[in-house]
Amino acid sequence: MNRVGLNLVWMVPGTVGGSESYLTRLLSGLAERSSELDLTVFTLPSFADAYPTLNRTFRVVHAPLSGDRKALRVAGENSWLAYQCRRRRLDLVHHGGGILPLVRWGTSLLTVHDLQYLRYPGYFSPIKLQYLRRMVPRSTRRSRLVLTPSEFTRLTVIEEMQVDPDTVRVIPHGIAPVVEPNTTEDIRARYGLTGPFFLYPAVTYPHKNHLVLIEAFAAVLKDHPELMLVLTGGRGTTEDDVSRRVMTLGIETQVKRLGYISERDLNSLYYEAIAMTFPSRYEGFGAPVLEAMARGCPVVAADATALPEVAGGAGRLIAPDDVDGWAGAMKRLTVDDELRRSLAAAGLERARAFVWSRSAGLLEDSYRLALGRTA
Repeated sequence: MNRVGLNLVWMVPGTVGGSESYLTRLLSGLAERSSELDLTVFTLPSFADAYPTLNRTFRVVHAPLSGDRKALRVAGENSWLAYQCRRRRLDLVHHGGGILPLVRWGTSLLTVHDLQYLRYPGYFSPIKLQYLRRMVPRSTRRSRLVLTPSEFTRLTVIEEMQVDPDTVRVIPHGIAPVVEPNTTEDIRARYGLTGPFFLYPAVTYPHKNHLVLIEAFAAVLKDHPELMLVLTGGRGTTEDDVSRRVMTLGIETQVKRLGYISERDLNSLYYEAIAMTFPSRYEGFGAPVLEAMARGCPVVAADATALPEVAGGAGRLIAPDDVDGWAGAMKRLTVDDELRRSLAAAGLERARAFVWSRSAGLLEDSYRLALGRTA
């Protein structure tokens, strides 16, 4: 039996967004399969509370780290993790965070979620940018295989990292089974949602482009003052900018900043929203697009990076920085019931192609391929 390790020591639950959802859903898919592969998952201790079912299902080894400081997490990957992999004589180690530790054991497989730092270097601190510029190219070239969530990211890795196309494989996101939502009355009452609303579930990072959406929404309110904009997701580096813009435009009562909410509550918002608006400038995949589609929520997404690939013609696409275009799409969806029904039906059909059992099967195939290749 081949022994495989999955490195999630870099992952602080609740802080890394799409890459966390991606890998934990892959694990959920693997849990439903029988396999000859012997998998050990290496995580921070907080993984147990965040994902108790996965923590019970798999052999999970917790690193002696709190996860509060990235420097200590990196040091742990290069010391504690390397020791654990060697002690367990692992045949293959899958590093899920886009970087290979300098000190490691066994054959390496790498997931690269995106290469945003190449397109938008200004979104990163000088120290982090220098680190990525140094570590990502060497990591991709020293991995037996590189996995990406989309064909867009795969082609970007091949072109920018100059690696053999045969060593880069797409493992798409798998959509979680739909959790039963809370009742309409409950969700609206708890969050003070008094009118129809658009939804944007995203951490306030620069590339998520909240400011363009807020400008467009302010324009929509001139004709439809009953509308609301609901913003979920954690606090990012542009949180204060978002708050200031909302106040400057005088639309504080129409914009609800809910922060991180439960999956059940988010499902309820998907069901209730006029549409999910997703103006992100850069995505290696864009899981909320499929999450919304799987719940029958119409989608308007940015016509950029991986999002057209993920939407697959089942959503409206707008240039990410076209404020007038976003405002026009939102106005039409507000009044056009037939368009909303059409987009919802197309989205449900599109989402059926992205089940996590299929993604987990592709991941297992990649493990077998990496184990069978000659170094």
